[in-house]
Formats: sequence, C-alpha cells, structure tokens
Amino acid sequence: MQGWLRFILFSTAFAALFVAGALSMQNVRAEKIWNWRYTGSNVAASGTITTSETVDSQGFYQISSITGHRNGELITRLYPSGSAIPGNEPYVLDNLIRTGTSGQITLYGFGFSTVSGNYVNLFFADFLTTPATMEMFTTSSTYRELPVTFLATPVSESEINVESPSGQSGNKDE
Repeated sequence: MQGWLRFILFSTAFAALFVAGALSMQNVRAEKIWNWRYTGSNVAASGTITTSETVDSQGFYQISSITGHRNGELITRLYPSGSAIPGNEPYVLDNLIRTGTSGQITLYGFGFSTVSGNYVNLFFADFLTTPATMEMFTTSSTYRELPVTFLATPVSESEINVESPSGQSGNKDE
C-alpha cells in the first residue's frame, strides 16, 4: 500500500511540475538586442536597447529597455510608450525602431533619463525639408533640440557591446 501511495504522490508531483514548467514557458518573451549610438554637436551617446523579436505591420520593433551613456552620463530609464519626457509635453513617445540607415525611429521616437535627472527624446523629423534624426534634450532649466546622426543595429548575443562612459575603462580595479 505504501508503494502505491508513494507512486501516486510522485506521479502527481511530477505532473504538477510538468504543467507548471509548460505554463512558464508560454510566458517567456523573445527579445532582440541592438547596439545603438548617435553623435551631434557636443553630444555622443551609445549603448544597447532591447526590443520585441517581432515587427509590427510597418516593420518596427517595440523597445522595452535601454542601457548606455550620454556624454559619459549613465542612462537610467526608458520612458514608457504613451508618455512624454519632462519638458517636452505633449509629445508622447512610441518607443519604436526598425532596421535601416534612415528613418529608423518615428516622429514620436523614444525617450530616456540620465543619472543626473536630464531627459532625452530622440525622434525622426520627417517633416523637415531634409529629414533628420533629432535629439530633444531637457533639464530643469534648459530645452535644446539638435540634429544627430543615429544608427542602431540588431546583434547576436556574442556581439553585444556595452561601453563605459567616455574616459573610463570600465575596470573598477584601476
């Protein structure tokens, strides 16, 4: 009798673990990693972004997170889609990106904050005579918009490039 009881308990526990594992696999989200960078007059930023693995009907991927530095300053947060960075209301972000060399982001673009409380909205100004990627930079006392050269490239895991701020090696022992 104890043998059958052990067998039933073992089988029930195994089945429960199998079902829990199968259900958790359905919640796993596929992601794509990109290296990105942009430069302009007195500005340089780079890092990685994470996007959905699938594209929408216009070929855009949804950005879900960002890491990197802007002028040596750590990027701390991706602003959510549907919100505006402080100082740039009512222009809301859509956090979309696609492959290519021109128009990789939309008119709404993506936004982030830096460790010292500065904010950036990077967007593609297709309404200009010569369309360009623009950086909207705001602080508690300034508001500046300037053209930048932007490029983001999806990479394989072995190619991910996480850079240290300018002038730092990234080695904490130095």
